[in-house]
Amino acid sequence: VQLQASGGGLVQPGGSLRLSCAASGRSFSMYSMGWFRQDPGKGHEFVSAISWGGSTTHYADSVKGRFTISRDNVKNKVYLQMNSLKPEDTSVYYCAASPLTGWSIRAIDYDYWGQGTQVTVSS
Repeated sequence: VQLQASGGGLVQPGGSLRLSCAASGRSFSMYSMGWFRQDPGKGHEFVSAISWGGSTTHYADSVKGRFTISRDNVKNKVYLQMNSLKPEDTSVYYCAASPLTGWSIRAIDYDYWGQGTQVTVSS
């Protein structure tokens, strides 16, 4: 599975962004998907995940109620709608694919990673 993340950018606090991740290669619907973020010198921080069928989702406490993950298994895409953005959301965001049918918060469970897209929240 090859993953390509996009949609990052500069936004003011309180603003919104929608990240997209396009998948190609093996059957996208066979993978659960996750979004992580990473700051310089740190490991991947879990943000959100969605099961392979889209029926279950999970969020980090820091983004719960502000971010929404979704997927379209026809278009082979996963999305992260980010609302009410805060400066502490500034990071490089990565999409990742896991062979697990459920979801996982552990980066080690994800076999495939996109290239990352920068999100900067600043006035």
